[in-house]
Amino acid sequence: MSQKFLAKIDALYQQFQAHDQAHSDRLKRYRNIEPESAELLNVLIRAQQSKRILEIGTSTGYSTLWLAYAAQATLAKITTLEIDAERSELAHQNAVDFSLDRFVEFLVSDAQDYLRKTTEKFDFILLDAERDAYCDYWNYLPQILKEKGGLLVVDNVVSHESEVKDFLNLIRDNPKFSTAILPIGAGLFLVTYN
Repeated sequence: MSQKFLAKIDALYQQFQAHDQAHSDRLKRYRNIEPESAELLNVLIRAQQSKRILEIGTSTGYSTLWLAYAAQATLAKITTLEIDAERSELAHQNAVDFSLDRFVEFLVSDAQDYLRKTTEKFDFILLDAERDAYCDYWNYLPQILKEKGGLLVVDNVVSHESEVKDFLNLIRDNPKFSTAILPIGAGLFLVTYN
């Protein structure tokens, strides 16, 4: 892994953390994924050799940068969804600053609208958005996740367990899927077809 990338992304993460600490309103905070979780995403994408990646919840693009860093190695294309246009633009600028923008399509969109309309299949999906919509997203996620080798990764499942309990149970109760929780960062939930 490039030391230059690590130093630059760590500095950016520290800026995002300082922003979050200055805001008590959770909706004004960026709430980026933890570095150790982001590093795991990088490894998973490389191991899977992902070609089509979907990120639901861009925020300011910290996780997007990690996805794109891995996408360089696998020649993947990322579609990332963010409902807040200002955050999406900031994420795009960050990708430009890291020279990773060519791997990413930034869409300002309600995730449920996108999921309802898309006909694409994705190797890798990162779900890190407003948790109260996850059960609704599940109506569409199985149709767009590749059945052979596709991986859905959901963030914040340990830190916000009560908010995602129904969503996790919905998936666990479906015999078509295998799941695991990894106590990394805020907790990652991995889902794949059997």
